[in-house]
Amino acid sequence: MRKSLVALSTLTALGLFACQPNTNEDNTTATDKADSAEMTASENQSSEMSVVQKQAYAMGASMGLFVHNRAKQQEELGEEMDQAALMQGFEDALNDSLKFSQQEIQQFAQQGEQALRAKQQEMSAKMAEENIAEGKAYLAENAKKEGVKTTDSGLQYEVLTEGEGESPEAEDTVKVHYRGTLLDGTEFDSSYARNEPAVFPLNRVITGWTEGVQLMKEGAKYRFHIPSDLAYGERATGNITPNSTLIFEVELLEVMPRGEEQAPE
Repeated sequence: MRKSLVALSTLTALGLFACQPNTNEDNTTATDKADSAEMTASENQSSEMSVVQKQAYAMGASMGLFVHNRAKQQEELGEEMDQAALMQGFEDALNDSLKFSQQEIQQFAQQGEQALRAKQQEMSAKMAEENIAEGKAYLAENAKKEGVKTTDSGLQYEVLTEGEGESPEAEDTVKVHYRGTLLDGTEFDSSYARNEPAVFPLNRVITGWTEGVQLMKEGAKYRFHIPSDLAYGERATGNITPNSTLIFEVELLEVMPRGEEQAPE
């Protein structure tokens, strides 16, 4: 029984570590009534549980969520999880009939983690190479378009609306509205979506921004095509994968005294 408790404790810790709160809000659809009925039934069932039962349920749910998330990770990397072996290991742990020692189980788990990380690194490196090639091809073609200008650094920009106010320097703080997209049109950040302009020191953002916004005057709106080495380079953040070329539409609202930083992601 001691082995079972150790195995369960380990799985639970992993599950609780992996679980993330779901903050997505679904839009109302025609199926909401059915979903609401199911939720009501679920709430009724949960209200009938004792505290001890809820704690046991939480333990099982955390383990299930961990396994579910891990299976999705492996599937995205082209590695299917052997569910039969998974269930066998779980049942054996509950029945105190493990086929391997605790040390061996820990070793196998570590091997699995190392293999997963290696696969992730391999996929990331491949994607980085593809992004560089895609970015170079895009910028070469984009440079031929009317109205697109290219600076010595490789930054490309288009003037959508001319401004008439002051131009900022790198040390200045600016207030802007902006929208950032990947080459496939995926929006990864937008102050417009938040309905709130961003305020930040211009020398505290990516190099493409620091250079590009200095070309603008208050009231101007530009579109920047930023090579990866002037953006996040090999660093990945959110939907931005390594070596991504980025597109930003930026509206310079005001050049203002240096204030609190609120930089775009």
